[in-house]
Amino acid sequence: MFSLDEVYRMDKRQLIMQVLNFCLIVSSALMIWKSLMLLTGSESPIVVVLSGSMEPAFYRGDLLILTNNLDDPIQVGDIVVFNIKNRDIPIVHRAIKLHQSKDGKVKFLTKGDNNSVDDRSLYAPGQMWLERTDVIGRAKGYVPYVGMVTILMNDYPQLKYAVLLLLGVYVLIHRE
Repeated sequence: MFSLDEVYRMDKRQLIMQVLNFCLIVSSALMIWKSLMLLTGSESPIVVVLSGSMEPAFYRGDLLILTNNLDDPIQVGDIVVFNIKNRDIPIVHRAIKLHQSKDGKVKFLTKGDNNSVDDRSLYAPGQMWLERTDVIGRAKGYVPYVGMVTILMNDYPQLKYAVLLLLGVYVLIHRE
């Protein structure tokens, strides 16, 4: 298994190189994320489906690829990912109705494919429709079950810390 002897045997230069390699990995991941944000126009270019409310279109653990072109209006049938005021986790549901107000603003109503009623009970108090500003993105593709890792790490926080610890240890002792 792992022992701290590997770290103690490293000279100062090797240890600095390992720390720099770790920083390179982290900064590369951030650059990829920011690049995806620019390409897709979405603050979150990928999201994980956390519930079964969109079955059979998407299942729990599916990874959705989003775009957010503000010039392209939301249509009935579009699968949108949206934020609700005072809620941390975005929701993935389908737009089922459009409403154009007198001032020309288009609002829409959503519903999960596997739900029996629309989402008005999920919206912020007093909110009856979503606006374009609530949308993070629209689903343009998906990868099945890849997001199960995220769900497992959220359900079992010890697993998350163990994986992070193992990755950190690996980067420190791996010399190549």
